[in-house]
Amino acid sequence: MAVTSVDGGTGFAAAAWVVAQRGVRRTLRTPQIIVMGLVQSVAFLLIFRYVFGGAIGTGGVGYVDYMIPGLLTVSGLFAGMGAAVAVADDLASGYLDRLRSLPMPRTAAIAGQVAADTVRVALILAVSAALAFAVGFRVHAGWASALAGFGLCALFGSAFVWMFVALGLLTANPQAAQGVGFLALPLSFVSGAYVPVGTMPGWLRGFAEHQPVTVMMDAVRALTQGGAAGLGHGAGHYVGRALAWTAAIVLVSGAVAVARFRRV
Repeated sequence: MAVTSVDGGTGFAAAAWVVAQRGVRRTLRTPQIIVMGLVQSVAFLLIFRYVFGGAIGTGGVGYVDYMIPGLLTVSGLFAGMGAAVAVADDLASGYLDRLRSLPMPRTAAIAGQVAADTVRVALILAVSAALAFAVGFRVHAGWASALAGFGLCALFGSAFVWMFVALGLLTANPQAAQGVGFLALPLSFVSGAYVPVGTMPGWLRGFAEHQPVTVMMDAVRALTQGGAAGLGHGAGHYVGRALAWTAAIVLVSGAVAVARFRRV
């Protein structure tokens, strides 16, 4: 796609919109990007639902209702990984250098990339949620609350897009950027996504209980299951903690991404 410029310069929102449009078109023209993002989510869904689910105790909550909020949270995290490769590829191909030569705010290039990848994350989450209902997941706290939980997952995925954009700029190499995705594995498995954190060793439990992925999935469980989730506090408590983690990730990752983009 040709980069659009405006004589005399253009504003942040207009420039970010142009970059975001290019990112969305690239995703739509290469559907394998979405398919590959779905493969992991679907594989985990089927394996934990039908292979491990019968052997994992979750108290009074059905395993599928316990696991799906965790799976959606982790899906948003993994869906964001593609942003690191996309940014590193744009950097290596010279696309970002072309943007920097245009009369537009440099931060708009980063914001547009994040917006485009957030759309991709939302698409993957929507398909994953539909599959979740197909395998037996049910909402027990009202649809408005459940939609808020879905929006929270998308917001959390967008926060990790910022983090992976920063990592993509730091590595500046598509192959190396693909490798940084493995950083997401400890966050996804050392959490309450698939098993209760109470079953973990004490030295590991403290990290698992308070790291951002567990905090977010507790919020989504509270919003989709209500009192049936068996959590110790109301949904507001968990949503507040999740939003605090999300804001912290965006602020730190955004600052690193913008600083790095100005120096490359």
